[in-house]
Amino acid sequence: MTKEQVILVNEQDEETGWMEKIEAHRKALLHRAFSVFVFNSKNELMLQQRALAKYHTPGLWTNTCCSHPRPSELTDDAAHRRLMEEMGISCKLEKAFDFVYKAGFENGLTEHEFDHVFFGRYEGNPSINPDEVNDWKWIGLDELKKDIHDHPSKYTIWFKIAFPRVYNYMIKK
Repeated sequence: MTKEQVILVNEQDEETGWMEKIEAHRKALLHRAFSVFVFNSKNELMLQQRALAKYHTPGLWTNTCCSHPRPSELTDDAAHRRLMEEMGISCKLEKAFDFVYKAGFENGLTEHEFDHVFFGRYEGNPSINPDEVNDWKWIGLDELKKDIHDHPSKYTIWFKIAFPRVYNYMIKK
């Protein structure tokens, strides 16, 4: 089995090379990533709880799906691929915004990502991949905003960074 590669980028999201994923996280190198936020008709967000065996942030709640595009893979294609692999669903995705963040974890790895954020709409229940996802739920944005404020340690860092922009966008719709 080949080791997963990530796309290294500069602050303008221009590709600078490829590297094995864990090595990029050990060296805290900026690489391309994406986060998918899927909403239902009630504007509830589908959250996932990361699998307990994940190499970082196991068991934390986060957006519907997140990962990295493979070398030579378009970011929106990767977002669709991982949404199916993690949650077992497919829906139209639209690019919303992007952001850069850097966060270290207790295991010595660091996420330093140029994160592309996509929004989608879906009705129904996912068919989660237990290797990726421990649990899932639909949640209203106001309830989620309060829970993030009251219990921030339950959520991933990238989710807490992106959520205010997601919230502001969705309440204006």
